[in-house]
Amino acid sequence: MVAQSPDVDAIYIASPNSLHFPQTRLFLRHKKHVICEKPLASHLQEVEAAIKTARENNVVLFEAFKTASLPNFLLLKQSFDKIGKLRKAFINYCQYSSRYQRYLDGENPNTFNPAFSNGSIMDIGFYCLASAVALWGEPRAVHATASLLESGVDGQGTVVLSYGDFDVTLHHSKVSDSAIPSEIQGEAGALVIEKISECQKVCFVPRGGKPQDLTQPQHINTMLYEAEEFARLVEANEVAHPGLEVSRITAKLLSEIRRQTGVVFPADSQPVA
Repeated sequence: MVAQSPDVDAIYIASPNSLHFPQTRLFLRHKKHVICEKPLASHLQEVEAAIKTARENNVVLFEAFKTASLPNFLLLKQSFDKIGKLRKAFINYCQYSSRYQRYLDGENPNTFNPAFSNGSIMDIGFYCLASAVALWGEPRAVHATASLLESGVDGQGTVVLSYGDFDVTLHHSKVSDSAIPSEIQGEAGALVIEKISECQKVCFVPRGGKPQDLTQPQHINTMLYEAEEFARLVEANEVAHPGLEVSRITAKLLSEIRRQTGVVFPADSQPVA
């Protein structure tokens, strides 16, 4: 059994969403460091149990949300002073799924199957939501709408996060494409981000001025940076790292968004021992 092998120090979990928590907890209990593909689990209680298990076994648990480790995302966080007082943000990720036709043909791939804790907000929408949490923390309120497919998962949706002086609107879809970038608006200008999941390009547009390209070079394999961050945490034995709070808040919001939109997973009714 891999989890019991003394030759294994760390494991990467990239199975279907519904298996993330049981597999992650298995390896954590055997004192293996775990980097788990987003989302970390099906709901908040599973995420909290995984974090607790990592702490009890003194190993690193890391959610593989690659955006947070990208040089251009870190640059974005450092560029807020350019736009002055923040007023609103729009984070957009809509991409027609390569598996949607299979769903329409009746094959029911795991991408659109609630048994695998999937759907738009849990997959593509995760990038929008977790990016907002990584940038601004937990919102004061959340309001979500979605269009559900016959399988029971969401095909597309909209989420509004309220932070007091500003709101963040998230658009996500696996049944349509969008060519519109994401944008963070302030009183002095805006930051425009192409493809939020990879932060391919970041521009500052001053009010009444011309766009200024802020983009930094990034490796063609954008998963490199999260792997390096995971390795750094393991080497430093940084079990209680800040990324866990981002994971917890994101899971809390995902659970609330699904409650508001009526998306239910079999995992929701399974006890977390």
